[in-house]
Amino acid sequence: LTDMTLKIISTEDILFEGEVTAVHLPGQAGRFTVLRNHATLIAALTAGTIGYESLEGHGELPIQGGMADIDNNVISVCVY
Repeated sequence: LTDMTLKIISTEDILFEGEVTAVHLPGQAGRFTVLRNHATLIAALTAGTIGYESLEGHGELPIQGGMADIDNNVISVCVY
């Protein structure tokens, strides 16, 4: 049961693209979690770690900052 698609990109490469069940993001106003059917949102991200959970397990990716766009169970994250 995969609920959402997560795409993490940088200026150089696609860092992750796949189906996930939860995403944990370091927002400027604090860390937050995105689950299925989350409200549409654009959020600025600070230095920290993006965490994600999928059927294969979980992963983490350290970032210096970026932007996240959440819309219709697609989470698109542009990081630097």
